[in-house]
Amino acid sequence: MSGELRVGLAGLGTVGAGVAKVLLTQMRALSWRAGRGIAITAVSARDKSRPRGVELGGIAFEKDAAAIAERADVDVVVELIGGEEGMARSLVEQALRAKKHVVTANKALLARHGAALAALAERHGVTLKFEAAICGGIPIVKSLREGLIAYDISAVRGILNGTCNFILTQMESTGRPFAEVLGEAQRLGYAEADPTLDIGGGDTAHKLTLLTSLAFGTIPDLDGVAMTGIDKVTPADIGFAGEFGYRLKLLGVARRTAGGIEQLVHPAMVRARTPLADVESSFNAVAADAGEAGPFFFQGRGAGRGPTTSAVIADLVDVARGAFGPVFGRPATELAPATREPAEARMSAYYLRFQALDVPGVMAEISRHLANERVSIESMIQRGRSPGEPVAIVMITHEAQHVAVVRALKAIATSDKIVETPCMIPMEAA
Repeated sequence: MSGELRVGLAGLGTVGAGVAKVLLTQMRALSWRAGRGIAITAVSARDKSRPRGVELGGIAFEKDAAAIAERADVDVVVELIGGEEGMARSLVEQALRAKKHVVTANKALLARHGAALAALAERHGVTLKFEAAICGGIPIVKSLREGLIAYDISAVRGILNGTCNFILTQMESTGRPFAEVLGEAQRLGYAEADPTLDIGGGDTAHKLTLLTSLAFGTIPDLDGVAMTGIDKVTPADIGFAGEFGYRLKLLGVARRTAGGIEQLVHPAMVRARTPLADVESSFNAVAADAGEAGPFFFQGRGAGRGPTTSAVIADLVDVARGAFGPVFGRPATELAPATREPAEARMSAYYLRFQALDVPGVMAEISRHLANERVSIESMIQRGRSPGEPVAIVMITHEAQHVAVVRALKAIATSDKIVETPCMIPMEAA
C-alpha cells in the first residue's frame, strides 16, 4: 500500500496521550514496521487545553468526536473514549459507515455490540481491531484469531483483571481483609474510586465474552456469563486454600462442553505452583487449550498506559499493512449463536467453608445434607475446640453437580448450628 495511513484519535486520556506520543516520536521506526508512514491528522477530546505531555500543535482538533469520522483526511479512527453506548458507540458506527477502519480498546462496547459492529465493518469493506481491549499488551486477540487456528480450542482460562489479582495477592501475603487492601489499591491507582466493575467481575466478563467469541467462533454473549466477584473472599479462605495446596484467583473461564458453551467469572481455587497460580500482583494471564497443538500460556501487564498503547499501535501497524480479516476470526454472518450450557449440567469440585457452633451433631448434620445431594468429601480441615463457640469447618468435595451443592448449602444454612452463610468456591484445573 502507498501513502501515509492517516489517523483520527478520539480520546486523549492516559492511553490516548500515550498513542499520540508514540505516533509523533516513533514515526520512522513505525514506518519500517508498517511499510508506510502513520500520521495523526486529527484529534478529539473534551478539553483542548488540558496538559497531556505531548505536543499536538498543528494537528486538527475536533471538540465533537463524531466529526473525526467524517474527515476526508482520516483513514482510521482510534476510539479511546470508552463505554458501551453514547459517543463511543455512535463514533464507531459512524466511522465504519464512512468506510474508515476502527481501532478500539473498548471491551464493553464490543462485548455488547461486537457482532453487529463486525457485520457493519465487513459490509463496508473495512476492519475493526481491538487487541487493546483484552489484557493490555498481551497479544491474545491476534493469537486466538490468527495463530491457534489449526485445531479446535476447547477452553480458555484467564486472570483478566489486574486490580482483582493485586487485591488477592496482597490479601494472601499480608493477611489483611478485603476492604483494607481495596483501599490500598485505590490509593495506588490500581482500583477506581468506584471499583464495582473490577471487583464485581464485570470487567473480567467483558474480556471473557470477547475471548469466547475468538476461541469458539460464537456471537459475543455477555448475558451468558455467570458472574461472581471477589468482595466476599476472606483471609481465612485464602489461608485454607494454601493449606490444601491451592491459591485463590479471580478467573474468567470459557469451555466448550457437550451441552454448549460455559462462561464463568468467579473466584476459584487454582493448584499452587502452576502457571495461572503463579501470576502475581496486577499482571494478567491467559491459558488456552488448543487441541493437538497443546496448551499455551500468555502473561503480561494487562492495563496501564504502556501496555495498552503498545496494543493500539500494533493494530495500527496491521491496518497500515492491509492485514484485515474477519473481526472475530470468521465472517460475522458465520458467527454461531452461543448455545449456553444448562446450569444443571455444570460440574466441579468445590471448596466449602462452614462457620459452625462447636457442639455435638454439627458434623453429622452437614454430612447428611451433603449426602442427600450425592456430594462426597475428598478432604477436610477443622480448627480448634471451643464448646459453644463458632469454629471453621472446611472441606473440598469430589466433583459434583453445581446445583446439587447449592441445594445442600441452602439446607445446611437453615441449621441453628450454622452462624453465617456457607462459603462455596469452585476448584479450577490450571
